[in-house]
Amino acid sequence: MNSIKKYVAEFIGTFVLVLFACGTAAVVGCQTQSIDSAYILTALAFGLVIVAMAYSIGNISGCHINPAVSIAMLVSKKLSFKDFVGYVVAQFLGAIAGAATLMAFIGKEKGLGANGLFEGDIVKSLGIEIVLTFVFVIAILGVTSKVENGTVAGVVIGLTLTLVHIFGIYFTGTSVNPARSFGPALFVGGDALANVWVFVVAPLIGGVLAALVYNFLSSEKE
Repeated sequence: MNSIKKYVAEFIGTFVLVLFACGTAAVVGCQTQSIDSAYILTALAFGLVIVAMAYSIGNISGCHINPAVSIAMLVSKKLSFKDFVGYVVAQFLGAIAGAATLMAFIGKEKGLGANGLFEGDIVKSLGIEIVLTFVFVIAILGVTSKVENGTVAGVVIGLTLTLVHIFGIYFTGTSVNPARSFGPALFVGGDALANVWVFVVAPLIGGVLAALVYNFLSSEKE
């Protein structure tokens, strides 16, 4: 039953992330390569959702709401394989539900916050997303490594996600989260759906690399 509660929490968290953060990108008209108030509002929306969810479901599931975070926790042996699968399924379902709800509200013409390739280049986009995810996930691993950081962890993680969005929106719209990208792409279709694999694969690679590097750096063995 405890595992089910964790999965439900992950579903809710990812649903809120897509509905509110991707929804903000859609309704304010955030565009890549156009630095304006919509750009900043979108970056803030992603960070603020993480803060809100961290302090509401964090004590239930850890508030991963992102397969890249979950795979990093799996590699770090902080999450069982069974729960990893359950988390990822819940996250994707939550993202799909969030995107479906957003589309019911505003239609899909505004893009639903879907990601796009930087300059149409798959290699560049993969590289950008790996770097962005690496920075985001290694911050999560660091701040959650000590129990005494519990009171500030949500704020730190939310601000880090804001940071990577402020930099990354210009390039790809910033994914760093396979579920967050898949939900909107599924309903937008076209190039967004055809290229969504980039925003699934790259964050997972970034998450694994972050876990491996952090585990190495924090190891007490010489």
